[in-house]
Amino acid sequence: MTFSDIITVIDDWAWSYPILILLVGTGLFLSIRLVFVQFRKFGFSMKNTIGKMFSKEKAGKGEITPFQALTTALAATVGTGNIVGVTGAIIIGGPGAVFWMWISALLGMCTKFCEVVLAVRYREKNKQGEWVGGPMYYIKNGLGKNWTWLGILFCIFGGLAAFGIGNATQVNSIAESISTAIDALGGNTGATMLHFAGSEFKLSYLIVGIVVAIILAFVIIGGIKVIGNLTEKVVPFMAAVYIIATLIIVFSNISFIGEVFRMIFAGAFSPQAALGGAFGITVLTAMKKGVGRGCFSNEAGLGSAPIAHATTSETNPVKQGVFGIFEVFMDTIVICSLTCLTVLTSYCAGDVAFTWGEGGGAAIVSSALGSVFSSGVGAVIIAVCLSLFALSTIISWSLYGVRCCEFIFKGNKVAITIYKIVFIIFIIMGSTLSLNDVWNIADILNACMAIPNLIALIALSPQVVKLTKEFFSGLKSEKKLKA
Repeated sequence: MTFSDIITVIDDWAWSYPILILLVGTGLFLSIRLVFVQFRKFGFSMKNTIGKMFSKEKAGKGEITPFQALTTALAATVGTGNIVGVTGAIIIGGPGAVFWMWISALLGMCTKFCEVVLAVRYREKNKQGEWVGGPMYYIKNGLGKNWTWLGILFCIFGGLAAFGIGNATQVNSIAESISTAIDALGGNTGATMLHFAGSEFKLSYLIVGIVVAIILAFVIIGGIKVIGNLTEKVVPFMAAVYIIATLIIVFSNISFIGEVFRMIFAGAFSPQAALGGAFGITVLTAMKKGVGRGCFSNEAGLGSAPIAHATTSETNPVKQGVFGIFEVFMDTIVICSLTCLTVLTSYCAGDVAFTWGEGGGAAIVSSALGSVFSSGVGAVIIAVCLSLFALSTIISWSLYGVRCCEFIFKGNKVAITIYKIVFIIFIIMGSTLSLNDVWNIADILNACMAIPNLIALIALSPQVVKLTKEFFSGLKSEKKLKA
């Protein structure tokens, strides 16, 4: 058995039913404890997140505004998985995977709410006067210093995972999408091929890696303020472009929308009935792919996004917590769902073709867009969206990795500087790597990150319940006084 075979087996086990049950089970447990706050206070969440998108808030030293904290976290969660990962999930798991993705997201909204509440409640200032927080800090400050080892364990997994899911896989996706778009427009990016470390890659991939590394270097030097300012501008734009493009496809195939929803709900419990034949897809496959992709895309339960939310200027944990509800809703219920509807309506219309159970990626979404916009324009739209999604993910995960390193080495500047340099260099390497093993290793590390975080969430859930009750009781009292 080769190294790749071993990694694949471990990855299959890491994202198998135990971890998925743990993620969904924790979301259900927290939802029950908080009386499904994600639904009860959904209107409040929308009003205080997207409703205040254009308000002019100011943040002090070492802080970013609540909206910037949201966009920084969204920048990490909204990535290539929303296009590539989701497309692969519904083709391998069948249309029913979409239903289970929705279930995991609806419960994940509460999980993310709790993560953000705890991140703000137990954060602290570092030597530079910046707010730092996340699972490692609510483990140390919430569970007690005797549990610091669990926080360090989270940081080891998180700091290493940043090189895979937040670095190599993302820059490679940027290079691939740009190369595909150039080729679709009549270019020839494959004319010059290079070889390195057993991988064959296009020269254009290396050029993209160098450019992205330079961009990130400037961003990292600028610190959290620059990251917040950048994601505040990039995230709404990239989301708007993708949402508009996919909505055009869905509405152009609107006559098939009823059939698509029939396939989704039938496929959740009987894939063969949904697809009109025996394709070898089982209910368990649909559940695994749907739940797995939902959790992986919105990162609810993984513990990464709270690191960004902890930097907010907002002092009330619950007020920032509602941003977590919106974050999962936007990532999975809106963006991932639009990818699914684009692929499935285009499939029903006969505009895209694929074999159920064998997987697929961005090329299928590109073909769907090409059915309306032309193949060249469709490739360009996917290239722009994927590039922005992936670049923003790299930027946010660089912050996550640095914060993990900072916690492990207790703020040692030399260690942090070395980590930043290695992270930047790895972008160039990542653009040239064969990514199958990188993806699998990153998947394993993400699963490992989740376990310490979920332990802390369950143990500290009484604090979240207490803070949530106090906050909303206070709001009711204010309304009565005003009345």
